Amino acid sequence: MKYANLIIIYFSFGCYCNSALAQSIIVDDSKNAQELVENILVNSTCATILNSIAGGDDFSGSSNSYGYFQRQVDNFPFVEGIVLNTSRSQNSVGPYIVNRGGGDPRWLGDVDLEQALGLTKTLNATFLEFDFVPLTNFISFNYIFASNEYQSYFPCEFSDGFAFLIKEKGSLEPYQNIAVIPNTTTAVSSTSIHPFIPPVRTTVGLKPGCSAENENFFGTYNTSSSPINYSAQTVVLNAQSIVVAGRTYQIKLVIADDENVEFDSAVFIEAGSFAPKINLGSDRTLCFGDKTILDAGLTGSTNTYEWFKDGGINVVGSNATLEVISPGQYSVRATLAVGCVATGTVNIAFKNPTLKSLTQCGDSTGNATFNLTSLTTEIISTTDDTVQYFETVAHLQNQSPTITNILNYNSASKTIYARVSNSTGCADSVSITLQVLSTSAVQKITFCDNDANQNGRRVFDLVTDVSPKIIPIVVAPLVIEGYYSIENDAINKTNSLPAIYRNNAASETIFARIENGLNCYGVIELEIQVNLYTPASPGNIKNVIINDFSGVDNSVKIETEGTGIYEYSVDGITYQSSPLFKNLALGNYTAFVRENLNCGLSSTPFYILDYPRFFTPNGDGFNDTWYIKNLQLLPKSTVIIFDRFGKLLKQSTSTAAGWNGNFNGYPLPADDYWFKLEFENGKIINGHFSLKR
Repeated sequence: MKYANLIIIYFSFGCYCNSALAQSIIVDDSKNAQELVENILVNSTCATILNSIAGGDDFSGSSNSYGYFQRQVDNFPFVEGIVLNTSRSQNSVGPYIVNRGGGDPRWLGDVDLEQALGLTKTLNATFLEFDFVPLTNFISFNYIFASNEYQSYFPCEFSDGFAFLIKEKGSLEPYQNIAVIPNTTTAVSSTSIHPFIPPVRTTVGLKPGCSAENENFFGTYNTSSSPINYSAQTVVLNAQSIVVAGRTYQIKLVIADDENVEFDSAVFIEAGSFAPKINLGSDRTLCFGDKTILDAGLTGSTNTYEWFKDGGINVVGSNATLEVISPGQYSVRATLAVGCVATGTVNIAFKNPTLKSLTQCGDSTGNATFNLTSLTTEIISTTDDTVQYFETVAHLQNQSPTITNILNYNSASKTIYARVSNSTGCADSVSITLQVLSTSAVQKITFCDNDANQNGRRVFDLVTDVSPKIIPIVVAPLVIEGYYSIENDAINKTNSLPAIYRNNAASETIFARIENGLNCYGVIELEIQVNLYTPASPGNIKNVIINDFSGVDNSVKIETEGTGIYEYSVDGITYQSSPLFKNLALGNYTAFVRENLNCGLSSTPFYILDYPRFFTPNGDGFNDTWYIKNLQLLPKSTVIIFDRFGKLLKQSTSTAAGWNGNFNGYPLPADDYWFKLEFENGKIINGHFSLKR
């Protein structure tokens, strides 16, 4: 808390005048502890509430420092809930008025709070304590911490204490505080959550301020129109904990001033924010070929369960556990009692397997005989590793049945799987593509006509454009020996096509000859289809970000919708892979985006603005007026011109004539002048130019 000789400047009169116009919350401090907990805070059949007690201010007559609140306007995030204060709960009612607050020095602090947060001298403690028996294995509550500590330099040094304490009843272990900054063990307070605090000069000297702490969890500074009477507050935070269904827990919500009764704080806890959730564990990634068991973690004999995958409506399981063998988002909905339905969700991913391929010359049936052990040295790490082969993913997951004839496995082109285990029991999975090298079915490969003449013809680099699109991708020891226009030429290796090739028709058939080190080959028939670029519907262009008024540094960046392989142009002729264009002169342009998978073409006009750096109003017909070219395209813009002393010389709309250098009919001297250009969207450009005579 603060030293007694610190001075706060109050604007009480101004705040009082505005308070009659401000909306606020209302607070009812007449409800007892059982009503606050059972009917407001939890309000669910998924938990049993016992032994509720509350305590706090015993020195303000009939007022309580805890109560029920309800919002009256939409600018407070909770509709209703409970509030715990370090002063009278009625003092929480907005609007915010700058104040020191205060309680009573006879109103003591809380030992449990001090032990949990490492404090030593608390005062004005308010608590709400109850026994909690959940039907689920996970609890959570939403809350906001608000404080008058968010003033001056105080967040750099002082903070009141708040804790959401929980422990299993009867346990000798200390309470656990779950009101912490997400993914940390740091308690929530004005010192742990605040923006940058600048230096402040006080009666005891200059306080240096401090850098921001967890600023993304800071909500807002409050004003005379705020619904609560605290200088600032956090965003909505969540206190959560894993529990064991059916066990009894002691929960204690407690807040207190630290060292001094001034500058009060409060915690607002959302009504009904206890969400009956099921903890399925954190999202996880499994090895390819593995499987896992999801467990709802509940044991009630009358519970019923429904499991779903990827947001679907079809039930994929009805037990407390579910075996997962494929990636996806899994959710469970459990009915635990009348009116009590709990849910849980988890994401399961699988690592990609190691990829290998094995190629063999085929026979007239399209089959080949493979020696699977020829890959052994490539897929094992040590000589102690063991390898088993399986025909399907399901066989790999069940580890049965295995492929037994690994030395002479006869198969058409397909994918099989290997499981590699070492002496410690660790395993890895390998996906093996078996490729039979023989004449295959026709493959259709499409391209876009990427030159200026949209006639279905284009120039190909057969190696870089066509080869990567052959399925499966040709990798060593395979090699594409060449491309041919006739199948017999591919068989006889005669009259191969040049590497840089221009097709003769929009749809054309060519043949690729593939060889390997076994002196055998396969011929793949390829249908090459060249499509014309057509207007995309919907268009691919999301936005055109313009950086103009920068002279030689004018630039534009074209933003696109979704994902794709895009090329960009600002003249419709020259395209580039980068959406950023630099060094653009002022003028009218059109942004073009073409998508190289579906041949969609989008365009939108834009313009680059700039202003002349000088003008010469001498009547020679050149540069006699100062104006911004193309500004008439933005008819709701305004230009304001000043002299060096800030005197207004001219204000005009974008459609008005330029400035001739006169003011009130008299020519102004040669000098530098300043302007401000205001656009309809609120953007403002400031600059200066020279008048030369």
